[in-house]
Amino acid sequence: MAIQVGDKAPDFELKDNHGATVKLSDFRGEKKVVLLFYPFAFTGVCTGELCELRDNLPKFADRDTQVLAVSNDSIHTLRVFAEQESLEYPLLSDFWPHGNVSRAYGVFDEDKGCAVRGTFIIDKEGVVRWTVVNGLPDARDLDEYVKALDTL
Repeated sequence: MAIQVGDKAPDFELKDNHGATVKLSDFRGEKKVVLLFYPFAFTGVCTGELCELRDNLPKFADRDTQVLAVSNDSIHTLRVFAEQESLEYPLLSDFWPHGNVSRAYGVFDEDKGCAVRGTFIIDKEGVVRWTVVNGLPDARDLDEYVKALDTL
């Protein structure tokens, strides 16, 4: 079961597409976080969603919000994907131990071996304030994230 609104967001430490360590708790007291889980780099729906985020990053920066995208790909795959698509925000690797963070948020599909499309908006205190979980083929609506951020 996915993490619910009002829950404390589970902290994590993952490597980004440049090999740097990113901790959710590093943003506590500093920025809101849009934590976005997606199945795999280089797939059609994922590429579309992540490029839409890229094209709309000012909407998040203007709302004092950090975007963090998490998949079960390796950091090497994520590095090439980010370079190819000019993605400037952190792509985090939940590759090993495989899917641990995705499982902690309740969005890991054990049969497919990847995260489903889960999004969690986390406030500056580390509490989940909005969430949506879509199945693998179903793209999310970026405008919904922006509307949810405007309510915080």
